[in-house]
Amino acid sequence: MATLWFAIVAVAVAAYVILDGFDLGAGFVSALVARTPEERRTVQRAIGPFWDGNEVWLLAGGGVLYMAFPKLYASSFSGFYLPLMMVLWLLILRGIAIEFGGHLEAPLWRSFWDAVFAGASMLLTFFFGAALGNVVRGVPLDRDGVFFLPMWTDFTTGGGDVGILDWYTITVGATASAALAMHGALWVNYRTAGGLQERSAAFARRLLPVVGILTVAVTAATFAVQPLASPNPFAQLSVAGLLLARQPAHELRAFLGSSLYLAGMLTSAASLYPNVLPARPDPQFSLTIFNAQSSAYGLEVALYWWLPALALTTGYFVFLYRKFAGKVD
Repeated sequence: MATLWFAIVAVAVAAYVILDGFDLGAGFVSALVARTPEERRTVQRAIGPFWDGNEVWLLAGGGVLYMAFPKLYASSFSGFYLPLMMVLWLLILRGIAIEFGGHLEAPLWRSFWDAVFAGASMLLTFFFGAALGNVVRGVPLDRDGVFFLPMWTDFTTGGGDVGILDWYTITVGATASAALAMHGALWVNYRTAGGLQERSAAFARRLLPVVGILTVAVTAATFAVQPLASPNPFAQLSVAGLLLARQPAHELRAFLGSSLYLAGMLTSAASLYPNVLPARPDPQFSLTIFNAQSSAYGLEVALYWWLPALALTTGYFVFLYRKFAGKVD
């Protein structure tokens, strides 16, 4: 049962990264490919019906984590308190920018909120990547499952004196930013037309080799930093995804290829199974799905509630994406 709920959490996280990832990436690239206020409005309309619904998967993942693995939830949310507050504020600022930006026609007002929208989106792509890097690298857990991380120390990964930011987590964050920027550009390419679409497609093509190089670098770094990491059996998904994404002229296929790449990369964290939060320097204090899980009875009862909720959520998303399919004007 613990393995099943581990898979459910992994699916919820992957759904969030793929779905909310394209609107985070679109916000990031809006400052780079949209040349006029009208084009920046077009980028926001391209994600408008979807962005807040996509964040449902973040809530779903957090809720499942709290229910299925309460010790992991308590340990990680207390140890990562500072970066989590920063992520929360960035999510709030991004939502405010989307909702407030169009309330006044004043150029200064619109330019300010456009900058907030792009900046918050860019920082979120980096922080989410750095968060994944921290989980894969490991944290200085004690025997009670407690840890605290400063924002940075000496930027090395050795021993237990590590920070949220070091050379490895920065590399993972940079890889996530590049990958989600490409993902967002391919979504804008899929949803828009004209000069904005052409620049988005060109931007995605330029980013693709950068993403490929960073992927190889972060994979090699992961095996150097984390001895518990095992070869990823789904690595071929990432390669296949990049091959599909390299042809933006096939708009939907390129976007789905980018989604496949992200799904393949996220399995790198799952390759630590059954570990969910490795401890360093002493691996015996690591949290696994077995010592962090809730009671077997609770997990079984929760499954009966989760399945209809998943069916309703999936049905809603199918309706939403069909209803608002096609190009934005």
